[in-house]
Amino acid sequence: MNATLGTRLRHLLQLLDGGVEHSYTAAGLPGYRPRYTPVVRALQAHGPLTIRALADAAGLSHSALSQTVAQMKRAGWVRTEPGADARSKRISMSPALLQALPLLTRHWHATARAAATLDEDIGASLADVAGAAIAALEQRPFEDRIRQALSRQGNK
Repeated sequence: MNATLGTRLRHLLQLLDGGVEHSYTAAGLPGYRPRYTPVVRALQAHGPLTIRALADAAGLSHSALSQTVAQMKRAGWVRTEPGADARSKRISMSPALLQALPLLTRHWHATARAAATLDEDIGASLADVAGAAIAALEQRPFEDRIRQALSRQGNK
């Protein structure tokens, strides 16, 4: 059976994130997920932030960030407090996250080194390939590409 592009990408992400998540668990960080890292890095760089500012700093949509923060709060990695107005919340690192930062930082460096070995094995930078694909899709969305392919099929 030939896997589709979407199936291959989901499987690739599962292999990458699964390996990272297992390394966190083995290091004594159960419940820490790879998707938390952009949030933690943004909080580390900027301190407590509102959901909107944190979404911008982490490069995530407001919706995705809200879901991630809710998971992180349940797991004890972040704290929330009311923001400047009733509609906003400020997110900050919990004491458990502050204590885990040195170990997380070690794992982030090891993950970068592991990614470099993967790049060597495949003969390309996976991050660069992903970045190029994202840039191309931001210039011309996949939906437009599908519509064009369908119109070409109709002309044959």
